[in-house]
Amino acid sequence: MTNTTLTRRAVLGAFAATTLTAAPTFSKAAGFLRGSGDIRRIKMYSGRTGERIDMIYWIEGKYIKDALKEVNHFMRDWRTNDVTSIDARTIDIMAAAHNLMDVSEPYMLLSGYRSPKTNAMLRSKSRGVAKNSLHMKGQAADLRLQSRSVTQMAKAAAICKAGGVGRYSSSNFVHMDCGPVRTWGR
Repeated sequence: MTNTTLTRRAVLGAFAATTLTAAPTFSKAAGFLRGSGDIRRIKMYSGRTGERIDMIYWIEGKYIKDALKEVNHFMRDWRTNDVTSIDARTIDIMAAAHNLMDVSEPYMLLSGYRSPKTNAMLRSKSRGVAKNSLHMKGQAADLRLQSRSVTQMAKAAAICKAGGVGRYSSSNFVHMDCGPVRTWGR
């Protein structure tokens, strides 16, 4: 069995949570990681564009192409209006972590796709922006929740064991991506 299979199972298992609840301490996380769910839903809003998205993007083992197109548009580079295909694994990680936290509030999307131009501009202003950022591949998102701390969000994403999780406590957001499993930040 490959690591990719285990990672996929961990993310898929988090969707079994549709009838379970989790305390912010994640004491019931093992229950979330068993089985698989029938639907997957993503809820976000953008403070930059004022847009909101609340949709089921996966049913009975299949992604809904039109829903993914809407997610791609929603997570576009708002500075340049460039759109790319967001990796469904990143959306799965975001949705699974959201389920683990047992919140109804949508994520606030701070950054999804970044064009190379935007990434270069941000990199010129901050050492915290990677030259080959997964944001430029549509494989990362920076997210915030009012009702959960950065620590709680990062813990939920890390439980999925499906990608990178960065904690940015001073800026009050969590980075989630579908790259190699790793964690960083405070």
